[in-house]
Amino acid sequence: MSSQDAQAETDKTAGWRGSRELWLEAARQAFVESGLEAVKIQPLAARLDLSRTSFYWFFKDRGALLQALLELWEARNTGAIQTACEAYAETLPEAVLTLIAAFLEETGFEPRFDFAVRGWAHRDAAVAARVQAADEARLAAIRAMFTRFGLPATEADVRARTVYLTQMGYISMQVQETLETRLARISDYVTIFARQPPQPNEMARFRARFGRG
Repeated sequence: MSSQDAQAETDKTAGWRGSRELWLEAARQAFVESGLEAVKIQPLAARLDLSRTSFYWFFKDRGALLQALLELWEARNTGAIQTACEAYAETLPEAVLTLIAAFLEETGFEPRFDFAVRGWAHRDAAVAARVQAADEARLAAIRAMFTRFGLPATEADVRARTVYLTQMGYISMQVQETLETRLARISDYVTIFARQPPQPNEMARFRARFGRG
């Protein structure tokens, strides 16, 4: 065994253990790619090239890891929607465009993560309750965005549901379409969601976020 191989083996068995974030991100990737059954300690250790015992420095057991995975999903996906709804906008169409961008950019909100968690919820009542709570939190944020621009509560609720259920429909149906196709429909979507069309400069800024002039 070379000195480099010996050092790598030492690091794996008694040295570097990774970090909580590293283990959690590996769990997220495995979950999104292959489902809940892939989130197991030994396969994750192999994925990270770490010892199995390293896991227990950061999590009590697999159950603790799964709870952390749900918390990560709530923070990332629900948090991204809430942040988008609270972002500054001069007009309601601009606010709606910011919200739509949160779904499309996938830098905070991750559609595949959401899809995987909702699949998990079909098998676990506790997870289903977490999903329902997340949906309510997201709808509350979108309603607040509409009421901020003066819409009455009842209308704000219906429009919030229209926006959110449309976006979630794209995810649950796993709609496959090019970015250009999606962008071509955005102005009409916004007109329906916000009861007024976006201005040309608002659409130009939106398209620029995706590298489209």
